[in-house]
Amino acid sequence: MIDTKTFRHIELDSNFDSLKVHEREGVRYYKTPNGTWLPSVTTVTGWSKREFFKEWRENPENKKESIRCLSRGNQLHELVEHYLNNNNSLWGDKIPIAVELFNQLKPELNRIDNVYVQEVPLWSENVGVAGRVDCVAEFDGELSIIDFKGSTKSKREDWIENYFHQATAYALMFQEKTGMKIENIVIMIANEDGTNQIFVKKPFSYVKGLYEDIKTFYEENGWL
Repeated sequence: MIDTKTFRHIELDSNFDSLKVHEREGVRYYKTPNGTWLPSVTTVTGWSKREFFKEWRENPENKKESIRCLSRGNQLHELVEHYLNNNNSLWGDKIPIAVELFNQLKPELNRIDNVYVQEVPLWSENVGVAGRVDCVAEFDGELSIIDFKGSTKSKREDWIENYFHQATAYALMFQEKTGMKIENIVIMIANEDGTNQIFVKKPFSYVKGLYEDIKTFYEENGWL
């Protein structure tokens, strides 16, 4: 049995304003405090794969699985958020697979400490995107953007470059907002095959790819 950890939380001076959200034609937009609408970083970094996933979701044979995966992911995120907030009393209403994946991931979650923020909006007109970051905390002692995923099976690294681009966008936006440098981006995946995958990367390695994603999205949507 994995011991439950008590996580330290660090209060920041920065104010993370809530952002109005609007969806149009499958694209999520956030309205910044300045009144500018910015596309979701998730939409932008996944833009090149949108047709594949749209066709997959629209296939009647995949509809049930799509709903299951969405519920699994949402509930896993909620369990992780509660755990990092030192709240261990809200497990009872979760689907079994979400609880199983959480317990599987728990030893890796215990490498986290000094939690700065969870599920807060970030935006930047300089970067050109907005979104909600899963977690900013220290992972193995280094300040990191941390993203939590559930998956049916293990991922090849070249399949998930959009995850690294997304986390890099959050790293850039968090540093712009707070002045604090993000050392690493960390993608934590709990797979239904019983394995965990922990990818620890340097954000500067993915800045070029991120900006290529943003440029492509803006060009294809007539924003450039």
